[in-house]
Amino acid sequence: MMQFKGVFHFFLIFFIFHLVFGSATLKQRDEELEALLQWKFSLQNNSQALLPSWKLLPLPNTNLTNPCNWEGITCNNAHIVNHIILTDIGLIGTLEDFDFSSFPNLLTLDLHGNRLFGTVPPSIGKLHELTKLNLSNNGLEGSIPKEVGKLVKLTSLSFSQNRLSGSIPTTIRNLRSLSSLNLGRNHLSGSIPSEIGELASLVDLQVHLNNLTGSIPTSLGNLSGLKVLSLYGNQFSGELPKEINKLTNLTHFFLSNNTISGSLPQTLCHGALLQCFCASNNNFTGSVPKGLKNCTSLTRLRLDRNRFHGNISEDFGVYPNLDYIDLSYNDFYGEVSPNWAKCRLLTSLKISNNKIRGEIPTKLGESSLLHVLDLSSNNLSGQIPKEFGNLKSLINLTLSSNKLNGYMPQEIGALPDLSYIDLANNNLSGPIPKQIADLSKLFYLNLRSNTFGESIPIELGNLANLQLLLDLSDNTFSGAIPTQLANLVKLEVLNLSHNQLSGSIPTSFVHMKSLRLVDFSSNDLEGPIPESKAFEEASAEAFENNKELCGNHTSLKSCPIQGKDKKKGAISSLLLIVIPSFGALFIALCLGIKFLSVFKGEGRTKKAKVSGDLFSVWSYDKKLVYEGIREATEGFDDKYCIGVGGHGSVYKAKLSTGQVVAVKKLHSKHLNTNLEEQRVSEREITLMTKIRHRNIVKLYGFCFHAGRSLLVYEYLERGNLAKILRCDELAKELSWMRRINIVKGVANALNYMHQDCVPPIIHRDISSNNILLDGNYDAHVSDFGTARLMNLDSSMWTVAVGTYGYIAPDLAYTMKVTEKCDVYSFGVVTFETIMGHHPGELIYTLSTTSSTMHSEPSDVELLELRDMMDKRLPAPTAEEAEEIFTMAKLALACINANPQFRPTMKTVAQDLLTPRRVILESFCNITLGRLVNLDDEQLPVQECNNLSNSQ
Repeated sequence: MMQFKGVFHFFLIFFIFHLVFGSATLKQRDEELEALLQWKFSLQNNSQALLPSWKLLPLPNTNLTNPCNWEGITCNNAHIVNHIILTDIGLIGTLEDFDFSSFPNLLTLDLHGNRLFGTVPPSIGKLHELTKLNLSNNGLEGSIPKEVGKLVKLTSLSFSQNRLSGSIPTTIRNLRSLSSLNLGRNHLSGSIPSEIGELASLVDLQVHLNNLTGSIPTSLGNLSGLKVLSLYGNQFSGELPKEINKLTNLTHFFLSNNTISGSLPQTLCHGALLQCFCASNNNFTGSVPKGLKNCTSLTRLRLDRNRFHGNISEDFGVYPNLDYIDLSYNDFYGEVSPNWAKCRLLTSLKISNNKIRGEIPTKLGESSLLHVLDLSSNNLSGQIPKEFGNLKSLINLTLSSNKLNGYMPQEIGALPDLSYIDLANNNLSGPIPKQIADLSKLFYLNLRSNTFGESIPIELGNLANLQLLLDLSDNTFSGAIPTQLANLVKLEVLNLSHNQLSGSIPTSFVHMKSLRLVDFSSNDLEGPIPESKAFEEASAEAFENNKELCGNHTSLKSCPIQGKDKKKGAISSLLLIVIPSFGALFIALCLGIKFLSVFKGEGRTKKAKVSGDLFSVWSYDKKLVYEGIREATEGFDDKYCIGVGGHGSVYKAKLSTGQVVAVKKLHSKHLNTNLEEQRVSEREITLMTKIRHRNIVKLYGFCFHAGRSLLVYEYLERGNLAKILRCDELAKELSWMRRINIVKGVANALNYMHQDCVPPIIHRDISSNNILLDGNYDAHVSDFGTARLMNLDSSMWTVAVGTYGYIAPDLAYTMKVTEKCDVYSFGVVTFETIMGHHPGELIYTLSTTSSTMHSEPSDVELLELRDMMDKRLPAPTAEEAEEIFTMAKLALACINANPQFRPTMKTVAQDLLTPRRVILESFCNITLGRLVNLDDEQLPVQECNNLSNSQ
């Protein structure tokens, strides 16, 4: 009987326990269900559609709904939510309606890579079981709530890439289990709290790119397990504490772009663990730590732009894994050590702007992987080693501003990838070796201020890709200027001044349409200058101190009439005396006839049939031009419409003169109605009509009248890039090389608008619709300046400054239009050109991927570059692969969510002309995550692949 009672009591207790426990579980599940749906419905409508599985669907044979089957939700065995992982899907909304108290068992909350805004609610501190919190890559603002300190079980915390401000809360000291803390890329201020030194488990600490100030706390020395310490891009000052020597496990240490002073710790590298050390752009002094000399684990070292001193020949050792080193802008002396050639993986060696003497060691010719060699602005002497002809990977050779002498080695002409040569300001002599003409990728050649002599080689005309500069000034070149230089149709700057050149400037130079700046001063030249924009708009100094130049320039005399034309000239002079009296009568008669014609109502028809260039009358009769266009389009009939945009419709018009133009008829609702604003707009458009660039659509003019406001451009037969990419057949014609050239052309156009126009022009609406292609598939940017005509009223501003899908996210928040908005749009267009279609919502993920470091790679970071490429085209060749790699790398930088870290278009244009060396086998395995971490100085894919590229 007693045994029966015992069994009965046991089952009674068991029943009551399960009844209570089951009830609690159901209640908990209901709370979670309600909280999740409540948050979903607080998101913007288009974001709710991204969570289609989040809805009330009962389980079979029950009335219950189980959220464990929803996207991003994981549950434990009791069907209680313990992981919420919704990353990189573009959710838009806040966390204000997220009921954190409903998830007492939550272990992971990962919402990184979305578009969340607002603040981080203090109630987040109620997630007491949380071990991982990642809200990075969003638009969160406000301060980090001190309640985060209640999440004592956290092992990983990331708020990076947001707009958080205020100080780092001291309550963070409570997170004793934390191994990874990433607060980088925000607007945090104040100092690093010393309490961080209490986080003994910390392995990864990143607070880079904030507004943090003060000195680096000594308490960091307590973090003996720290492997990654990223402090760059703040305003830290003072000296490094000696306690940094205690960080014996560091593998990555970033200090660049602060104002830290004093010397570096002597035992910086412990146990050959340190791989990446970057301390550039600070105020460090003293000698290089002895610990660095023997640090054989180094893959990357940046000490540039400090005040380090010491004998460079003795302070550095041999680094078998070193890929990149920059010691520029310091006070090092000594000689260039041949030991650098023993660093077999070295791709970049930069030691410019120091006090180095002696000769360049011939051993450097053994650095077979070297891409960049910059020894400029030192006191180097002797000759350029002919062994440099063995540097088959060399892209950039910069030896300017030294005391080098002798000949320029002809062996340099055998370097297949050499794109940039700067040997200016030396004592080099002799002729330019003809072999230089074999450098098919050369886009920059500067030999200024040497003693090169003899004639300019005609072979230089074979440098078809020479674009940025050809500077042969201040040498002793003699003889005639080769007419073959006219073949350099991409060249933008040509300087042949201060030589002994004779004869005339070849008239064929008129075909060099890309020329922007020329200088032929201080020679013995004579005769007419070419009739082209670059020559006609050159400064007076560009032609001074010559024998007798003449032509269409304010500083030059008109060219005299020669030969047979002298007799004609005499007759013309006589006619000039006789004709005026008859001319006056003739003009009066014509005016009378014209008046009668207008009076009878026939003037309008006759005006539209003007012969010659219709736009020659633009300046004085825009109504006439308008009527000519209106007649050519039959009153702007739809059959002539070739495109419709947010600002107007575009028509193809064949004028009575035979000239074909593209006419954008602007919508009246977008036009300024204020008279003064109209006048400002007209002045700006007048300036724009003078713009001439091979990659910018020529703007003939602007007719600005109520109901008939037009922009008139040159017509380009292949239409816009968007149309071509949408059509499979047309897209197949757009080969990889053509696409590469399109991206380069757009970059050149924007660089010109941002850098060379006065005042600078911000396009404001770069998109594939506004990139037109000519018969050769060359890109021409159109609609530049359209937004300048638009109503500046704030209610219209966001509509008038761009096309959806190409607008920089910062513009949506700040309403401030800068050139970095164009840079962002360019990045989108570049990805669109690579992918064959607009990247869509992926662009938001890419923009945060480009500026963030993840402890664990996301799906997007694991996406391979080749998988993003347009499948309608065959696989690229090795050369094309290098170019595409460079394009994608730059595009990621351009769409950085933070405009501060986007490059300028000048940098982009230059980098596109220097494609990075990538072995094709490696290219096929490059993921976006690796692409982000391959920085501008050729960081190899296997190194530093979990860190940002901004160092």
